[in-house]
Amino acid sequence: MVRSYVEILRVRGVARIMSAQLLARFPFGMISLAFLLHIERLHDSYGAAGLVLAATSIGQAIAGPMTSRWMGVWGMRPVIVLTLIVCVASLSVIAFAPTLPVPVYMAVGFVGGISTPPIQPAVRTIYPKMVNSRQLTPLFSLDASAQEIIWVVGPVVATFVATQISTMLAIAVAIVCLAVGGVWFLSSPELGRVRIPRSKRRFGAILFRPPVLLATATGFLLVGACAAIEAGVVASFGHDSPNSGIVLAIFSVGSLIGGLALGHVPIGPWALARRMLIVFGGMALAAASLDFWWLSLALFIAGIGIAPALAVMFAIISASVKFSETAEAYGWVGTGQLIGAAIGSAVAGFMIDAYDAPGAIWVAIAFALAGFIVPTVFRRAHPDLRGRDASPLPDTEPVQTLRP
Repeated sequence: MVRSYVEILRVRGVARIMSAQLLARFPFGMISLAFLLHIERLHDSYGAAGLVLAATSIGQAIAGPMTSRWMGVWGMRPVIVLTLIVCVASLSVIAFAPTLPVPVYMAVGFVGGISTPPIQPAVRTIYPKMVNSRQLTPLFSLDASAQEIIWVVGPVVATFVATQISTMLAIAVAIVCLAVGGVWFLSSPELGRVRIPRSKRRFGAILFRPPVLLATATGFLLVGACAAIEAGVVASFGHDSPNSGIVLAIFSVGSLIGGLALGHVPIGPWALARRMLIVFGGMALAAASLDFWWLSLALFIAGIGIAPALAVMFAIISASVKFSETAEAYGWVGTGQLIGAAIGSAVAGFMIDAYDAPGAIWVAIAFALAGFIVPTVFRRAHPDLRGRDASPLPDTEPVQTLRP
């Protein structure tokens, strides 16, 4: 198993582009906690902080399929450069401007969200052109596991910097990572070698593909559960303790281990439901106690299902759509996840104000339960990839022939 991952990383360009996109996306493991702590400190309300997070996530949700589709029209580099500049500017306003009314923070957060660089759809569209079909599903698993570095280190860095130094500096660190990682990713030669064909289908039509809709809906519920549990953990330990960052890091370590361990398991029609059952089970255990060690154990168990579930979503998308549609399809899946983050954060914030930290834990459990039920009920929409190539379907055009 380890040897196959090493073999993939030895493919020319894979390690470089994976590292670049991880650094560029690293800030999004920090932003939720940094915004939550920054806005709560300024306005003394988790509800207000949840609204700003929700506005930011809604902007990201709108941007996902839209900017992904633009890459097929104008190319990857121009779209990523434009969105990177606007996003960095918006985050800088939230970090460094004097205290603003909550609606203004929501508006700026929305602009920052809608200008999120479409790096994730770009790299997942590039991957099938870098490795052979046998290596593609393990590469998706490796990518889903590696991105847990974002959620292992990100929450720890955000919490430590925000609680021990300042919330402003926590956001500033995220801005620097976004700028440096974005420039590094833009310098990757693969962005010039891979050209996304212009899609011939109308915008949004890809959602009528059952696997895309299934992955979008399940991703919405999975990330909604994670956003709610994140808010609940922060509320459990308060502002001045690094314990919340440590617990969330353990949560992500579970996901990292699960992704690497299950990366080679064949993907059958029950694969997504089984992985979501692990997530639900761990989060249900978290409701029993808010003790540090118990929460760490429960969320470690829940985390084991997260990266494997994401890897299944990526694989069924890749195997079900044409190459020209992959970026938009991943954009819609990202939109579903971000709407889940928006709703999960907002509902959890208000539940914390009303019922303290346990309210957010119950929100997370409800999301995770629904995330198990959906792929169970709609398993016929889940393609069976056992023994199948997970590469995107080729784009075909009519070919003129000479009549005899």
